[in-house]
Amino acid sequence: MYTASDWQDYQVLDAGDGEKLEKWGGVTLCRPDPQAIWPRQKEEGWREADAHYHRASGGGGAWEYHKKLPEKWIIGYKGLRFYVRPTGFKHTGLFPEQAVNWDWMAGLIQEANRPIKVLNLFGYTGGATMACCRAGAHVTHVDAAKGMVQWAGENRALSGIDETKTRWIIDDAQKFVEREDRRGSRYQGILMDPPSYGRGPGGEVWKLEDELFRLVSASARLLSDDAVFFLINSYTTGLQPAVLSNMLLMTVVKARGGRVDADEVGLPILSGGVLPCGASGRWQI
Repeated sequence: MYTASDWQDYQVLDAGDGEKLEKWGGVTLCRPDPQAIWPRQKEEGWREADAHYHRASGGGGAWEYHKKLPEKWIIGYKGLRFYVRPTGFKHTGLFPEQAVNWDWMAGLIQEANRPIKVLNLFGYTGGATMACCRAGAHVTHVDAAKGMVQWAGENRALSGIDETKTRWIIDDAQKFVEREDRRGSRYQGILMDPPSYGRGPGGEVWKLEDELFRLVSASARLLSDDAVFFLINSYTTGLQPAVLSNMLLMTVVKARGGRVDADEVGLPILSGGVLPCGASGRWQI
């Protein structure tokens, strides 16, 4: 398992009964987690959470605040800084487990010791973008949600990343990739963090199982001859690491060789064990 174990400002304190208790800097949150089907390992701390996200029986949910929280606050990771704030969909603007992939990509960028262009599809609030920029890459950050791209821009400024290191694109990922291919654009690194379901800026419907292979195949054509990595993340329950591995073998490896690794991604739990947080497939030359 790829485990993000180097956080100082974030921690999963406990998990169980379909929820996780997390510490984000000085704020403690309780959020649903369908993977935590075991009992809680301890009872202390849960009732003292600063806020608790409750799922509604008909879908969605709402936050219950036990104390007044700032609209947003800052947490850091290895010199990067991010704004965190609870959203209406239980998220906070950051997926901490992805730090293990940030480190992997940053290491490959630094080892290359040459100019690296990275394409970040479904870039969200820019965690991976900032990590790649800090390692020396130029990143094209693509997301269909204008608000997420704005948030990523705030994180760039907060982390002190030069604005010339990023290009911000608000667009549907598949359409952007196809246009880049027609333009002859090429990248040394590509990553994608697609949702299970979503809509593009023009109302395009995205369903992971139906669309992912087409996107991976199209994106693989954007890899340059001196490419160094390709990363696929998936949060969809039931989509095994072997699925991501097979996609990379059929597209990237078939065209250019290299090697593929795929595994679950997780976060250590202070009370014991590891919380599964999806899967990643990694290609490198």
